[in-house]
Amino acid sequence: MKGLRFEKLQESHLPAVLEIERASESAPWSEASFRTEVDHPHGVFIVAQYAGRIVGFAGAWVLVDEAHVTTVAVEPEARGKGIGRALMVELLARCRERGATCSTLEVRVSNAPALKLYEGLGFVRAAVRRRYYPDNKEDAVVMWRYDLA
Repeated sequence: MKGLRFEKLQESHLPAVLEIERASESAPWSEASFRTEVDHPHGVFIVAQYAGRIVGFAGAWVLVDEAHVTTVAVEPEARGKGIGRALMVELLARCRERGATCSTLEVRVSNAPALKLYEGLGFVRAAVRRRYYPDNKEDAVVMWRYDLA
């Protein structure tokens, strides 16, 4: 998407991030959770901006050589335009710059668009975490991308 740009999460981004989070998740993160991501020592957290507004965000923690993707969301009106993919590509590049050589994440078994996105980015299904999500006890698919190079 031409004109899409990324920057590190800042306090001033939180109202827009929280709005996207509430529109995207049945068990949304709290404001306090996002605040800890602003300066998290192991965190890589970015927002996507288009036409002067935040349209999505993504975060990961880099621990040793592993990037654990913690969250990815795109506002409902902007979905299906490649923003989620662009966010993941940028997030993984920034994690690689911090020393990550592989990446993992969990995704709801029912989230077919996300599963397709992650598989298209080289992630493979590795396991299932039974009853992982607290809001409805849905299973999570554990996915890995073993080579970020």
